[in-house]
Amino acid sequence: MCRLVTLMALLGALPQAGAAQVQLRFGDPARATYSELHEGLREGTPAADSVRRIMGESKPSVLWKRVRLALQDRAPWPDAFMAITRLAELRSAAYADSARKLSARIEQGRVQAPPGRDASDLLEPLRAVALERERAGSGDDAMRKALLAKVDAGQYGLADAWELGRLGPCTAEALGKRFLAAKGEPDRVRYLTLLGFSSDPAGIPLLARVYAAPDSFQVPLKFGARASDGLLWIGTRESLAALKDARSRAKARGVYDDPSLARGGYDFLANDSSVVISRTGKWLDEWIAALPPATR
Repeated sequence: MCRLVTLMALLGALPQAGAAQVQLRFGDPARATYSELHEGLREGTPAADSVRRIMGESKPSVLWKRVRLALQDRAPWPDAFMAITRLAELRSAAYADSARKLSARIEQGRVQAPPGRDASDLLEPLRAVALERERAGSGDDAMRKALLAKVDAGQYGLADAWELGRLGPCTAEALGKRFLAAKGEPDRVRYLTLLGFSSDPAGIPLLARVYAAPDSFQVPLKFGARASDGLLWIGTRESLAALKDARSRAKARGVYDDPSLARGGYDFLANDSSVVISRTGKWLDEWIAALPPATR
């Protein structure tokens, strides 16, 4: 979400480059599809059928078998990431132990991945299994406090960012306050990046402001895409409308006109616009027309 290793666009602000964690949403009638594991994921395709099957599976044993098959090159490699993510959501004690043991074997170099793949890419998804078990025992508030402490100390990885983004109300507010109070560029980019993991609609106004005018927040222009990513991940009609409006304001001001931001013969905004269909399967206007308004 992919570039097979997910969230690589965000790794510059995270300490465990090379690791991976899945940001994937499919079949939610109130939010846009989002996947960095697929190119333009849409209903009625074999990829969509696979996502629906794996992310809807309720038996941990079936998911664990899928991980094993992927490691043996008998199932698509992305299936391992989806299956582990779904295992984390199920919070099975037995398979949390299996995940811990597999992680240990990977760290010891005792697990061989298919050609061209790296078993260590599974370490962060496997760690997320343990984090979800911890969350089940401690509760969301205690988990949020613990993870924010790790973030503030700069001692966190993709699994921590993924878990933090799942903690719902209060998370976006806490990260937004840290972003606005940050003293230096590295901290501002860190908190902006982490804000992009949260699906909490409370983050919409700040993300839209940052995308429209990153310079006013002392954020380098190239990191404006982090705000765009965050609005896409929230995925509501309101967040996508805010992204469209922010893009129009940025274009009118020429915010991203710097030629050094262009890639592949296209300017920054054109490339950022193409990310929408790549990650969600539709253009912004299609989603805005199709999604329901937020309930009050």
